[in-house]
Amino acid sequence: MWNKKSLLLSSVLLLGLAGCSTSPSNQEETKEGQVNISIYQGKVEFKKQFEELTAQYEAEHPDVNISVETVGGGSDYAGTLKAKFASNAEPTIFTLAGQVDIDQYRDRLADLSGIKGAEFALAGTLDGVTRDGEVLGMPVNLEGYGLIYNKNVFEKAGVDAASIKTMADLRKAAETIDAKKAELGLEAVFALAGKEKWVPGNHGSNVFLAPEFNNDIFTTYEAKEVAFKFGNEFKEYLDLQNEYSVQPVNNLDYSQQVEQLFSTGRVAIIQQGNWIYPTVDGMDPELAQSGIGIMPIPVNGETKMPVGVPSYYAVNKKADDKQQQVAKDFIDWMYTSEEGKKAVLSEFKFIPAYEGYDAAGIADPLSQEIYKYSQEGNTSAWVFPNYPVGWSDLLGAKLQKYFAGEASWDETIKSAQDEWAKLRQ
Repeated sequence: MWNKKSLLLSSVLLLGLAGCSTSPSNQEETKEGQVNISIYQGKVEFKKQFEELTAQYEAEHPDVNISVETVGGGSDYAGTLKAKFASNAEPTIFTLAGQVDIDQYRDRLADLSGIKGAEFALAGTLDGVTRDGEVLGMPVNLEGYGLIYNKNVFEKAGVDAASIKTMADLRKAAETIDAKKAELGLEAVFALAGKEKWVPGNHGSNVFLAPEFNNDIFTTYEAKEVAFKFGNEFKEYLDLQNEYSVQPVNNLDYSQQVEQLFSTGRVAIIQQGNWIYPTVDGMDPELAQSGIGIMPIPVNGETKMPVGVPSYYAVNKKADDKQQQVAKDFIDWMYTSEEGKKAVLSEFKFIPAYEGYDAAGIADPLSQEIYKYSQEGNTSAWVFPNYPVGWSDLLGAKLQKYFAGEASWDETIKSAQDEWAKLRQ
């Protein structure tokens, strides 16, 4: 997850950080047999923790040198990854999101079916990256998203999150909180990060398109058109947020939404996922540990939590044999060694996508709640990685015009439908 929201794209990111090699083929062995590998990944939320883990691996494996480049947040990971390959700066390990990514990078994807991690991956987590008997990626983690809310605000406002089952319930809750926002110390009820096209165009749309495609990633991948069967509810959901959000929504980015507004108690509700926990914890540990909860976005009379594998680690088969082996060994170590597993749970704050973990060790309340929904089977699918290439961004841009009053809802949806059909030709 996908994921994930506050960094600015720069020429430094496009060219690679200092110390990153320019291609897998010229990552030469140095320092008496040392093997260099590079990792290009898009999860800004655990950048520091991930770099610390790679340093630990290097300390235990002095013959290995790992460079890590993280691009995400406000930057377009998919676009910058394309730039890396186009500029002959191919990473050894990179991340994939879904079927469309496999189509684009198929000739670069090494078969990982023989590594230890593939044996421990949870049932179903490898389905989306298995082609012709080859496993082309290893799941990074499980993630879920919905409406993250401030428990203290809800309690003071007299709103019970568990009672919110429909969009009408959500509107009533928003109206109740809005009427008391001055005494609650709120700037607004919501912070809709409209500047981030992926927030409404990717995660937001997924909630309302997953049931249209029967929560099936392959049905989504093969669909030649999109009907927006639940488009009216999607509209109602976006309109509600826009009405009660800090304005203008098209100026709000991920950092403002999560750090400046939610983590400081200035808004009560945001659409995000468990990946924000380390950020909130870093700013207000008390709020993070006991003051936040997550609830599903209601659609079609149901409240299911969207849970999925946001991304997969892939190994570049154009790298030389030693680099490929080191890359596979590192991925195995990260997810199956005791040191790696400890970091995955305690430092990354991940919901593991592999067997062999103690679920009681899931570190934060958001992940615990999402894991509970998963165990109960009360989830919906992440179908957005299998939208047509580029469609999420197109939809996000069209929704920005809608938020700004520059396009009607009907115009927005019709245009998005036309783009889907065009991209599927």
